[in-house]
Amino acid sequence: MSAKLQNKDAATNPRGIPFAPFVDKVEDYVSSRAEVDGTMKSFQEMISKYQFMEVNTQRRAAGLKEKVPDIQKTLDMVQFLHSRKPGSEPIETTFELNDTLYAKAVIPPTDEVYLWLGANVMLAYPISEAETLLESKLATAQQSLENCEEDLDFLREQITTLEVATARLYNWEVTMKRKEKAENGGDDGLAEPRKTLPNG
Repeated sequence: MSAKLQNKDAATNPRGIPFAPFVDKVEDYVSSRAEVDGTMKSFQEMISKYQFMEVNTQRRAAGLKEKVPDIQKTLDMVQFLHSRKPGSEPIETTFELNDTLYAKAVIPPTDEVYLWLGANVMLAYPISEAETLLESKLATAQQSLENCEEDLDFLREQITTLEVATARLYNWEVTMKRKEKAENGGDDGLAEPRKTLPNG
């Protein structure tokens, strides 16, 4: 049974997430009721793995949805500074120190900007290099967000496929129980043996 499931799982999406097995005929996965519990357990384990990946992908997508606008805002500002000609009048603006605190600043034309790179690291870049770097980071973040959204759709499809497979397997087992019960004249073979009470 496990070999059959592995064969079905050989294909993956572009990020390496495997396709869930599509159960068209239950008999392709189990040959008797004795294999139902093991197959059902395998399906449930796969559902749990897909759900775990779904949660992690949702978190990653949420982080990217916050990151992309920040990169875009920084890029817009760098492009604005790049557009200013030497000899232009300084501009007065405010900049954010934290979520609720801003300070005034006077910015003359410049050919250099400082960018936060993370981990409390800031580096100075020529404006043209900063613009190229931010454009690259923005494109990467947007592509990563698009991949996350595609993966979320894919994961939901695989979870649904496995839920349908589980339901088909359960219904097949119920049908087989009824068939065996009819063949055994009403005894489905599941009755527990009688317990012998101790004497006295």
